[in-house]
Amino acid sequence: MDQSFYNNLANQSIACQELDDATCMKILGDPSVELMPLINAAYTVRKHFRGKEVVIHIINNAQNGHCPEDCHYCAQAKNSEAQIEEYGLKSEEEMLSEAREAYSKGAYRYCMVYAGRGASEKRIERLSGLIRKIKAEFPNKEICVSTGFVTPPGAKELKSAGLDRLNHNLNSSESFYPNICTTHTFMDRLNTVMAAKEAGIEVCSGMIAGLGEAHKDVVEVAKRLRSVKAASIPVNFLIPIEGNKLSIPQGLTPEFCLRILCLFRFLNPDAEVRVGAGREGHLRSMEILSLYPASSLFLQGYLNTKGNSNAKTLRMIKDAGFEIKSDENIDELLAAEEEDVAVKGFDDAKAIIKDLKDLRPVMKSADNPR
Repeated sequence: MDQSFYNNLANQSIACQELDDATCMKILGDPSVELMPLINAAYTVRKHFRGKEVVIHIINNAQNGHCPEDCHYCAQAKNSEAQIEEYGLKSEEEMLSEAREAYSKGAYRYCMVYAGRGASEKRIERLSGLIRKIKAEFPNKEICVSTGFVTPPGAKELKSAGLDRLNHNLNSSESFYPNICTTHTFMDRLNTVMAAKEAGIEVCSGMIAGLGEAHKDVVEVAKRLRSVKAASIPVNFLIPIEGNKLSIPQGLTPEFCLRILCLFRFLNPDAEVRVGAGREGHLRSMEILSLYPASSLFLQGYLNTKGNSNAKTLRMIKDAGFEIKSDENIDELLAAEEEDVAVKGFDDAKAIIKDLKDLRPVMKSADNPR
């Protein structure tokens, strides 16, 4: 492909002009579109809007399992046989302690994830109180919450409490969605996204690739997220968790994962595009290239699975010449993590499930006395 093609991609994106479907499909599947010039064009856009900054997110799995939904990709779904550590809602003090630890590890945004269909009035009230306490202690840090479906009144209450972002992933296109879940619809998810926007809360919403979707579905969800002006877009890659209804990723190679990230950058030029769950296992030796289209990632693994060690992730960011958005110095963070240098990723066949020490790092017990 002539260099003018890549230049036009970058120029159109910087000008916030939406790419047509034919061009998007080329990016994903045309072998004449070479990967490295494509990444360079995406990086031109990323650098224009996001500089060389990487935003670190740390997830707090506030409640594990006990979910009535049948999302086929999720280890907490009612139809999953994955061997996870189930527990009810963590205490407020445990959540506060984990917030302190997350920020000390370099997180700019603390993400609290709750299982279940949606947020009841009681949960909204409890969450609002917790958000106020975290904000009182860390007024300059941000908070993101994922708590299933949220009504417009619930979103307004969370906004009043100081919530910065609400996460609710679309996960796939509207047409493909019935293939990955039957207990709720794509529109149920979209309605929660719109409730957050109407309340003035930033929207975090993304997708999961490798569910069996076609290229057109990837394009469709990327454009839908553009239309709702999602501020934060996690691009996840299906993790092979044994026991899930969807446990074998389909069509994912390191190159294709990078093409997806580039597409999301071109279509959402100023968004905080995040290379999300599964980056270690699917990008493999090409993982570092994900930082050129993406400007954010997760530290300390994901909802139910481990990722790379903190040291390896921080070293990757530093080695690539990027900076972290944090009050903490990356060199000091690396020094603190230097004893934890083992890679805790997963191989192509089986993911490593988090145990209680990973899920509840501040809980005191005989095995975890701190």
